[in-house]
Amino acid sequence: MDKKSFNVLEFDKIIELLKDKASSSLGIEMIKKLEPSGDYEEVKYRLQETTEAQSILIKRGSVSMGGIHDIEDKVKRADIGASLDPGSLIMIADTIRAARILSNSLSGDGEEEDFNYPIIQSLATSLYTYRDIEDAIYNAIISELEISDNASPTLRDIRRRIVQKNQSIRSKLNSIISSATYQKYLQDAIISMRGDRFVVPVKAEYRSVVSGIVHDQSSSGATLFIEPMSIVEMNNELRKLKLDEQEEIERILAELSKMVGEVARELISNQEILKKIDFAFAKGKLSIDMRGIDPKLNEDRKFVIKNGRHPLLDRKTVVANTIYLGDEFDTLVITGPNTGGKTVTIKTVGLFALMTQSGLHIPADYGSSMCVYDNIFADIGDEQSIEQSLSTFSSHMTRIVSILKDVTENSLVIFDELGAGTDPVEGAALAIAILEDIKMAGAKCIATTHYSELKNYALTKDRVENAAVEFDINTLSPTYKLLIGVPGKSNAFEISRKLGLSDYIIDRAKEFIDTDNIELEDVLQNVEKNRLKAQEDREEAEKLRAEIEELKKEHQEKLEKLTNQREKMLERARSEAFSITRQAKEEVDSIIKELRRLETQRASKEKNMQIEQLRKELTDSMGSLQPTVKSMIVPKVASKEIKSLKPGDEVRVITLNQEGTVVSADNRKKEAVVQIGIMKMTLPFKSLQKAKGNTHSTVTKKTRSVIKSKSGRVKSEVDLRGMNLEEATLEVEKYLDDATVAGLEQVTIIHGIGTGVLKAGIQEVLKRNRHVKKKRPGGYGEGGVGVTIVTLK
Repeated sequence: MDKKSFNVLEFDKIIELLKDKASSSLGIEMIKKLEPSGDYEEVKYRLQETTEAQSILIKRGSVSMGGIHDIEDKVKRADIGASLDPGSLIMIADTIRAARILSNSLSGDGEEEDFNYPIIQSLATSLYTYRDIEDAIYNAIISELEISDNASPTLRDIRRRIVQKNQSIRSKLNSIISSATYQKYLQDAIISMRGDRFVVPVKAEYRSVVSGIVHDQSSSGATLFIEPMSIVEMNNELRKLKLDEQEEIERILAELSKMVGEVARELISNQEILKKIDFAFAKGKLSIDMRGIDPKLNEDRKFVIKNGRHPLLDRKTVVANTIYLGDEFDTLVITGPNTGGKTVTIKTVGLFALMTQSGLHIPADYGSSMCVYDNIFADIGDEQSIEQSLSTFSSHMTRIVSILKDVTENSLVIFDELGAGTDPVEGAALAIAILEDIKMAGAKCIATTHYSELKNYALTKDRVENAAVEFDINTLSPTYKLLIGVPGKSNAFEISRKLGLSDYIIDRAKEFIDTDNIELEDVLQNVEKNRLKAQEDREEAEKLRAEIEELKKEHQEKLEKLTNQREKMLERARSEAFSITRQAKEEVDSIIKELRRLETQRASKEKNMQIEQLRKELTDSMGSLQPTVKSMIVPKVASKEIKSLKPGDEVRVITLNQEGTVVSADNRKKEAVVQIGIMKMTLPFKSLQKAKGNTHSTVTKKTRSVIKSKSGRVKSEVDLRGMNLEEATLEVEKYLDDATVAGLEQVTIIHGIGTGVLKAGIQEVLKRNRHVKKKRPGGYGEGGVGVTIVTLK
């Protein structure tokens, strides 16, 4: 990449903004080395990394990056056997802790389902975590200057003895300074320290009276600081303890350093990963700060910047512009008055290209698209060199010559005031020739100029387009809006008139220029304004249409939801009413049965007809409340559909898991009326299965009444406790017969624990019984080993 272009496009200022977003020196180190890439896949990866970091920051608000330090040198020292100081070990522990937290929070383990950030997650899962080393360092070291008593039992014991020895010495000295004998010899009744030895202040004239070692004297010489002989040995012991303490501290630091050295390679690997994570989130923070978007990357050597804002200008006042190049035209010539925003516009384009290829988001609207150039050249501003005695024109030409030498078809070239600084006629001719050379090389180019010849060149040449920066004549100020497709006007006449220049002078000036050019520019400018207005109206209409479609979709979803809820509520109400009515009908049937039994001899034909009429009315009332067939059978169908049925066939209703008898069948419509207990239901063949082993069974009216009475009275359990084995055997066999007739699938045999005789005998009975499919001991909450759970065939 052309490094000179970085400076003129102010890419270095973007780097400074990015540095402010880094959380550690590691991230700043990587940012300093950041340069745009010309590789498409590399740029794509960089942008995706930024997008993932931005998304995580938006989703979580922040990511903990605290505690990351540059520990590479310290770890390498530990690797070769050096003993690290407490401050270095604390920095290493902080960094290990930061790596562990980031690994846990960014790896995605146990996160919400939509946490899918492959690049960031890959980095996070690559981090090594060493909780044991982290805890060992934090447990042993309190600060850079203090080792904890918990570092080792030996250190704790030494420090306890030091405290005790201190107390003994002070107690001894207190007895000396408080005694009447010594008080007249002392300057003050205080205990002092010289070095690490306890001393007392003695008047100089009593030196021979107080035996001891002189350690110091006052500046006047009137006071001597003497260590009494009675505590010299105690001070020696205290000194020895302190040496032991320092030795133990050094041993602890050496041990911790050794632990760090053993994982030196892994910690250095962590260092590189943490550097990348910090760098990625710095890019994400900058994107959020400048309201950036991830531009769609293309390989067609074209870009579309929608409402792009220069990232170094105040976003509250900066004017957004839409700029595009490479689709309908390859060269864009921008004209217009000075201070109109031409230079800012072309700098925005160049800076966006550099940012995109560096993996940074650009402050523009969604829908913007960028490509990857192999080089970005820019010649902007006055680069006059006094040292080289070059004029402005010479300086620019020197730069242009170097650009033309290196330009390729995959390059982007940006010129500001091309051809300026020399004779207008020659300058315009040179400018056209330069643009033609770049166009022939196949490169993309944006240039600003004041020359009318370049406006005409852009009008007549294929794949060259004019553009202008708008100027408000009423306020005599630029609007900074870019109008692509129309050449700019100098507006010199209008500005002069506003400033008070006489009309006759302006009219005379107009006589000296080609009026056709003036009229053409006016027409083109009006056409462009109308086009922009139509485009704005179209975009607004599209926006409104999208809002209407969204509202329509929401309304439709709500309507469908309400309809489904209504159907479910009605179906639930029918089911509940049907259940209540069925229960009432069963009670009435029982009463009728009892009446018939009691009045068999006296019942007249008319009375029986009235009873049957009552039953018919109850059945009809149930029919209107019966749940719909659809609600009962749609969820489940037979794997193999029945081809034909006839009255008397035994079938299983899959949705109800009940067996019934076919009353009538329509093989053409594939429907059958099935009797289940007291209910009759019309069901499709696809919800039925032929019952196994009942192909020729004949069920009489008397048999059905027995089954019905059994199904209502048989319980799901039988209690055998208190019976002997013979009684229990008869009871179980009878119970299993009744339970099978009643259609029970699972029953509980309660035999208790006791001596185990009853339980063992019942197990043998169950093994032989033809109704038993399988059996098992009771589980927790079912009775435990005191019961046996039996599944019937």
